[in-house]
Amino acid sequence: MNSRRYSIPCVLAVAMLIPSATAQERQPDELFPPVEPFQTGYLRVSDVHEVYYELCGNPRGKPVFVLHGGPGGGCHPNMRRLYDPQRFLIVLHDQRGAGRSRPFAELRENNTQNLVSDIERLRRHLKLDRIRILGGSWGSTLALAYAEKHPEHVAGMVLRGVFTATDAEIEHFYGGGVRKLFPDTVATFEAALASAGKKLEPKQILALLQSDDPAVRRRFAVAWTRYELKMSRLHWPDKQLLGVDDDWNPYAFALLENHYMANRCFLQEDQLCHDAARLKDIPITMVNGRYDVLCPPATAYRLHRLLPKSKLVIVEEAGHSQSEPGITKALLRAIADFE
Repeated sequence: MNSRRYSIPCVLAVAMLIPSATAQERQPDELFPPVEPFQTGYLRVSDVHEVYYELCGNPRGKPVFVLHGGPGGGCHPNMRRLYDPQRFLIVLHDQRGAGRSRPFAELRENNTQNLVSDIERLRRHLKLDRIRILGGSWGSTLALAYAEKHPEHVAGMVLRGVFTATDAEIEHFYGGGVRKLFPDTVATFEAALASAGKKLEPKQILALLQSDDPAVRRRFAVAWTRYELKMSRLHWPDKQLLGVDDDWNPYAFALLENHYMANRCFLQEDQLCHDAARLKDIPITMVNGRYDVLCPPATAYRLHRLLPKSKLVIVEEAGHSQSEPGITKALLRAIADFE
């Protein structure tokens, strides 16, 4: 792990080596080429937690914080590729208990207010004034929570698959609404839970994920991850979901997500919409798939109506995932407005 701090001359020298992302090299709707961090590190945020972060792109570029989903999803290298590395300072971090943050899958001192405080600590640690934020799914929830607490430090936001953590949205996710389009997926997961004497409820799933038996923890972490992933894209064949065992580490994803949902995401009911007026002066673009089953566009539409200056892009022929081609294109166009 490279945790060295670079001097400004050294950082600028590294930045000069980043390939220029010109129109001749890529189309406007294509991801930018892969880019590696020029700095990584750990930020101590509590007696329990250290948060992993990485910096990519131009050290003197416009700072953009990328907030991953889940909770518990962690960052992925493709999240760096939505931004022109010549123009942006790209800041990614793994939220408490997720990805490379330490300790892994830790629930103590892990709630929405803690995560909001961590973003603020990281902003101050990096000596940045106003930041841009991109958050998808749970990352949109966290972006809204942070911006409503610190609007003076937010220069703009792009939100994908908007989730405001209301009781109705959470109940929809746990079979209530998704069952209408994915009855077989819900039934398969319910049958697995029933075999362990549990129902499709976050507290009951959380109990299985905290079992003393590692085989039980593993079984239901994989089952939960497959349940969610199946509904996240328009096309995700069942055969591809078998790779969850090998291509993912699903435990933190399943554990943290159900921990947060069991606690109603540690927010008051409809808090983010009630406090939306605090965002009235922040440029906001929301991107939602027309057929996003996990976070239906009605939520983004409602928030958009509360923020008349915001933009809402509903992408036809797209579901929830950032990797959906239409979603990727819409995000690239929205981020271009940051420039």
